[in-house]
Amino acid sequence: MAAAALRARLNTHISRMYAEGVVEEETFEQLREDGIATEVARLFINEAYEILHDIDIRMEEPEVDIDEVEALTQQLMECASSVGAQQVNLACMHFGDFYAIKCKQGCLVSLDLVRNLYCIVRNDMEIMMQLEDQIAACGPK
Repeated sequence: MAAAALRARLNTHISRMYAEGVVEEETFEQLREDGIATEVARLFINEAYEILHDIDIRMEEPEVDIDEVEALTQQLMECASSVGAQQVNLACMHFGDFYAIKCKQGCLVSLDLVRNLYCIVRNDMEIMMQLEDQIAACGPK
């Protein structure tokens, strides 16, 4: 596929990400303008995965350490903010609300929502990176 067609697909994909609220346009456009969107997206994918894994482990413990889970949730929110993943942030706040009232079942349900939203962002970021790799393979503009 020609580089111009791939660029058009990439731009359409990113516009859809904005329209669906996967990432916040202002934040992500700034990353693109600075030339670091791919790098930050990769960091988000890897770091958020690790943080979610750590939260899962702590939530399975008989005595859940509130401070640890709260700190991990804060890290996840900061990580999500780095790419403008506002829906992930909102779901983290929802998780925190259940955690504050010590409703473990509510925490687990809202953690599933956080995980699902993370997967949506991750999948869209991976598609974006694949398109960028295909464009780069076509050579210079």
